[in-house]
Amino acid sequence: MERNYWSALRYLNGRKAGARKSIDEMRGSDDMIKWLELIGHSVSDLDKLRMIHVSGTKGKGSTCAFASSLLLAHGEISGFPRTIGLYSSPHMRNIRERIRINNKPISEELFTKRFFEVWDKLPGWATPLLDIPRYLQLLTLVSYHVFITEKVDVAIYETHLGGEFDATNVVQRPIVTAVTSIAMDHVHLLGPTIENIAWHKSGIFKPGSLAFSAFQPPAVAAVLGKRAVEKNTILEFVDIDHTLPADDVLRPCVQRQNCSLALTLARNWLRLVTDGQNVLTSQAIENGVKNFCWPGRFEIITEGNIEWYLDGAHNESSLSHAVQWYAEATSESDKGRDRVRILIFSHFSQRDGTALLRCIAESMQEHNIYLQHIILTSYDERRDGNTRIDRNLKNRFSQEVQNRYAKTWKSLAPHVTISSERTIEEALGRAREIGKVHGAQALITGSLHLVSGALCLLDPDNHKHSS
Repeated sequence: MERNYWSALRYLNGRKAGARKSIDEMRGSDDMIKWLELIGHSVSDLDKLRMIHVSGTKGKGSTCAFASSLLLAHGEISGFPRTIGLYSSPHMRNIRERIRINNKPISEELFTKRFFEVWDKLPGWATPLLDIPRYLQLLTLVSYHVFITEKVDVAIYETHLGGEFDATNVVQRPIVTAVTSIAMDHVHLLGPTIENIAWHKSGIFKPGSLAFSAFQPPAVAAVLGKRAVEKNTILEFVDIDHTLPADDVLRPCVQRQNCSLALTLARNWLRLVTDGQNVLTSQAIENGVKNFCWPGRFEIITEGNIEWYLDGAHNESSLSHAVQWYAEATSESDKGRDRVRILIFSHFSQRDGTALLRCIAESMQEHNIYLQHIILTSYDERRDGNTRIDRNLKNRFSQEVQNRYAKTWKSLAPHVTISSERTIEEALGRAREIGKVHGAQALITGSLHLVSGALCLLDPDNHKHSS
């Protein structure tokens, strides 16, 4: 058996399963404790990670990243915490982004070493008594093993999809838990109503651990409150903190909300872990916000006279926020200029892609933004068909889907020029051609898979972010 980074990725990718069709099929936590014991750890070992556990529909990755950045900044000033583990998904560039220490993806060497230490101790085939871990379960186990063996001071965990049955939800005594904004998403798995979704998300609440939530719609708040009582925990709803610094990364209102929730988590984690002896300083908050980095979310890349606006929004609520951010940012950036506005869009899932396009069109109209060009594409990155081994999936171009999307947009804005490109690379090339003379401001959104591919093509050497 080969024991290098690329073979580790091949074994990991071999555990990908087909799309889950029901709530029962999505259960990710059933055998996690048994697998954890097989790799030499126990649930009590997870308690030693002094975990921050976060679920939600929107903003849970950003909230986790803010919490990590705030605690790291505080540790650099005070000496504690020194090492912060962060587990999140999906990744934009490479799989190691999902397992970070001090905000940096772990090295290929460390990933490979810890992966095979886990792989060698787990069953290679399923039995009636014990299944084999699938892709996300295996990654979660590797992350536990990394953070335990590397002796991190705190581990921050983002759930994958739900909460109650999520593979990350085997920890029994997290220090604090949080639920970010909840909206309708993954209804085929989490249930048809927002109350069903809230029930799943609040499954991470634990007895004796403080629980926090962003402000929610009344129906969601009611479910979270009831679940908090059932789980014997205290739940507090967190409003936007108006004392946060006026930093560009907080200009999108939703990021200010996410940072406010993260700030509450960081403050309470420090208070509980240090018995009130360690308080988050204003300098740490300022540094933590300034150093915050979360690729593919509200991100701007400038390339000559073209500005690329990237956000991985993939449901209606998130897309309305992405359009608001794009409208505000482009209006300020384009003062005295007349650059072409372009949308690059791709979406393939069980969600209704045409409904997402309608949401974008309505939000653009609401903010008085008029697009001149729409470029529809797929998830395939390159003309030559090459695919990164870290790439989560590959989606071949579908002319039928593109025609349906084009028809939808034409019915909403008939004067917009619409084109289809087979790959993300060709879509970016078309946008460059359109903006060659007067420049362009291109919004790339609709899917994290689209944004991931665009990031790797626009910034192949990863100059903007550490790797």
